Amino acid sequence: MSDSAVTDATAASTAKPATRPARPFFSSGPCAKPPGWDASKLASESLGRSHRSKIGKTRLQYAIDLMRELLQLPDTHRIGIVPGSDTGAFEMAMWTMLGARPVTTLAWESFGEGWVTDAVKQLKLDPTVLRADYGQLPDLDQVDWSNDVLFTWNGTTSGVRVPNGDWIPDNREGLSFADATSAVFAYDLPWDKIDVATFSWQKVLGGEGGHGVLILGPRAVERLENYTPAWPLPKVFRLVAKGKLAEGVFKGETINTPSMLAVEDAIFALEWGKSIGGAQGLIARSNANAAALQKIVATRDWLGNLAEDESIRSTTSVCLTVEGADEAFIKTFAGLLDKEGAAYDVAGYRDAPAGLRIWCGATVDTADIEALGPWLDWAYVTAKAA
Repeated sequence: MSDSAVTDATAASTAKPATRPARPFFSSGPCAKPPGWDASKLASESLGRSHRSKIGKTRLQYAIDLMRELLQLPDTHRIGIVPGSDTGAFEMAMWTMLGARPVTTLAWESFGEGWVTDAVKQLKLDPTVLRADYGQLPDLDQVDWSNDVLFTWNGTTSGVRVPNGDWIPDNREGLSFADATSAVFAYDLPWDKIDVATFSWQKVLGGEGGHGVLILGPRAVERLENYTPAWPLPKVFRLVAKGKLAEGVFKGETINTPSMLAVEDAIFALEWGKSIGGAQGLIARSNANAAALQKIVATRDWLGNLAEDESIRSTTSVCLTVEGADEAFIKTFAGLLDKEGAAYDVAGYRDAPAGLRIWCGATVDTADIEALGPWLDWAYVTAKAA
């Protein structure tokens, strides 16, 4: 790493900054808790009770109702709480609906590649695969919408998102499957363009892991009720009974036993989101955080964005390049910040190019992003001198 990579201001700032972020939680999952969160503030009446009891089903349905309200989801779309986090929800959709027509998979980061692996090696579907390197998108104009199409709305491990839903035609023949786990509550999603969406509470809501959310549009429901896959389905994937959608799954009657503590934690986050203006309030906080981080990047010539094109750059899982850095340098860099309690979990994803990944979702306070800048300078200079 050359000395010229360090600005005069950065080189002079070898002393530890005086102010730390008040909440130095920048992990991309599980993410920071909402401001003001405390375990003692969670409702506890449902704890120790069966999820099938009146109170258990009531709280599960309340969580679903809050998600629908905040997302302004049309009545045509169903919301179910399912096992296995976002991965479980997306695999449930793949295993139950794919195989009816050809498949196209888009991959430009780690989790998209995971869906390619499932489609090729597990379901043996011989999909059309459109790939791009980390930091870029495949050519969306090349997508054949006579196929079912699988993609990540926001690539958590690359910091790249699709710019909007304009590339998804209204008259598509295939279904759109959106892994939207770092996008829901952070972008204004066009629900008429999405047949299947999945996410987990642990991202923008800062909830606990283990539970996924599956959102089905009417075309996805039609597929479920009129198509039976050739492969056997595990019990936790079964969404149809006697040829009809298992509606109970979308009314709080979960397929397996949920953690009611995790449900109450999600309810806390959803009520907080509602109190700040719903989805638009959450989106505004994410945008403000991302803008604050970009100001930091713009004034440091050793920092850059993995996604150079701003139109496809994530505003939640922002992935940064560090000039000349390798995996060992980033490990040292992130370790220094962690030891000082200045920033936790900011190293890039293990399969991504060496760099930093800083969560800018709604549960992070903009003041903490702003306070992070001087600490990045200090860690960079200190790691370089090590």
